[in-house]
Amino acid sequence: MILEVAFLQVRAGQETAFEDAFSQASPIVAGMNGHRRHELHRCIERSGAYVLLVEWETLEDHVQGFRGSAQYQEWKRLLHHFYDPFPTVEHFERV
Repeated sequence: MILEVAFLQVRAGQETAFEDAFSQASPIVAGMNGHRRHELHRCIERSGAYVLLVEWETLEDHVQGFRGSAQYQEWKRLLHHFYDPFPTVEHFERV
C-alpha cells in the first residue's frame, strides 16, 4: 500500500467552493484502479490549508494510472484552479 499525501493551499475565500468541487471530484478518484480510500482534512490553524490522503495499491496506480487517465483531466478541471501555490504531493510506504 502506498499513501499519497498532498498538501493543498486553497485561494482565500474559495474554501467553500473548493469543498463543493471536491465532493464532485471525489467519485472520480474513488473509481480508479488501485484506489483504496481517500480523505480530505481542513487545517484548524491556517485558513485555506488542507491535506489530501489517498491510499493506492501501488505507486503506479497513482502516477501512471490515475494521472495518465482521461478521468484525471476532469479532476484537474474541477480542482486545480483553486490552488495557490500548486500542491506538493509525496508518496509514503509503511515501515
